[in-house]
Amino acid sequence: MRQTIEKDMLLQDQATSDPRWAQLAARDAGADFLYSVKSTGVYCRPSCAARRANPENVLFHRTRADAERAGFRPCKRCKPDQPSSREQQAAVLERVCRHIEACESTPSLKQLAVHAGMSSFHLHRLFKAATGLTPHQYATARRMQRVRESLQQSDTVTDAIYEAGFNASSRFYAHSSSALGMTPSAFRAGGAGATIRFAVGQCSLGSILVASSEIGVCAILIGDDPSVLLGNLEDRFAGATLVGGDAGFEALVARVVGLIEQPHASVELPLDVRGTAFQQCVWKALQQIPAGSTATYTEIAERIGRPTAVRAVARACAANSLAVLIPCHRVVRNDGALSGYRWGVERKRTLLEQEREALAARTTRQH
Repeated sequence: MRQTIEKDMLLQDQATSDPRWAQLAARDAGADFLYSVKSTGVYCRPSCAARRANPENVLFHRTRADAERAGFRPCKRCKPDQPSSREQQAAVLERVCRHIEACESTPSLKQLAVHAGMSSFHLHRLFKAATGLTPHQYATARRMQRVRESLQQSDTVTDAIYEAGFNASSRFYAHSSSALGMTPSAFRAGGAGATIRFAVGQCSLGSILVASSEIGVCAILIGDDPSVLLGNLEDRFAGATLVGGDAGFEALVARVVGLIEQPHASVELPLDVRGTAFQQCVWKALQQIPAGSTATYTEIAERIGRPTAVRAVARACAANSLAVLIPCHRVVRNDGALSGYRWGVERKRTLLEQEREALAARTTRQH
C-alpha cells in the first residue's frame, strides 16, 4: 500500500514538474503537444474542456501517432485526431494567399471572402492577424515581388511594371520607394546612384555594422571581423555608394547596441526592409514575438497562413539582414533547440538569455 502511494506521488511530481503541465492547467490552445489519461484511455489537446485529470494519470505526447502507439484513443470532445480550428483557419488563409498570387489583377475583399467561404469582415480580421498585412497589402507586396524579378529581365521599367500586373504606372510608383528602397531605375542597375551610410561598433556579441539608406536602417550585421561585415554590405548593395557615417550616425549605432545590451528598451527606428512578399510576411510575424519569448518555425508558418512552408520560413529567417530589430533569434525548433542563426548559434543563445534575464529582473521590480 505504502509503495503504491509513493509511486503515485512520484508520478504526480513528474507530471507537475514538467513545463507542459502549466500549459495543460491553463488549457493553452497554442500548446504544441498532446496528453493522455491512463484512467480513461483517451488522449486530448491541452485546451480540452474536459475535467482536468489527476497528474499521476497524465502522460505527454509529441504527436497523435505517439499517443496512439501508446494505446490511447482520441477524445470525442476535443477531437485531437482532426485538424484544430487554428489549423483549419491556416489552411483557408493559405488557400487565399495562393488565390491572390494566381490572379493577374488584385481580387476584391468580397471576391476573396467568397473564395474562403467566410464573411469579408472575418476574413480581413483573420488575414491581418496572421500575416500582419491586409489582403490588399499582401496582393500589392506580391506584385512588387514580380516587379523585382521583372526589373532584372525586362527591357524597360515600364515593361516590368505592366508585366507584374500593375494596370497603371502611377499605382506602382506610389509604392516603389518603400518597397525597393530606391528608384526602380536604380534598383534595376544594382543600386547605382543610391547612397548607403554605415558605421561599425562593438557590443557584447562582437563587431556590429549598422547601415542606413535614405528611407531607414537597411542592415544590421554581427560578426567577429569588421572587414568581413563590410564585405557583406558591399555584396548586398553592389551598385550603391557606401559612405562612412559621421558622429551623428554613430549615435544610431549606439542605439542599436543599447537594444542588444538592454533588450526591453524601447527603440523606434525607421526601417528599410527589402525582401520578397513572403519574407516580409515572416519578418512582420517575427517582430510580434515579445522580448524574452520564442516561437517555433512551425508556429510562424501557421501565423502567416502558410502551415506547410516551415522550411521557407527558416530560409526567410536566414535571409534577414536586420539583426535584433527583426528578431529571428527568437525562432526555435519544435523541440526548443537552437539552430539556424545567421550570426551563430552561440550569439542566438546569448541574446535569448539576456532577454530572459532582463524580463525576470523587470518582473521582480514590478512585484
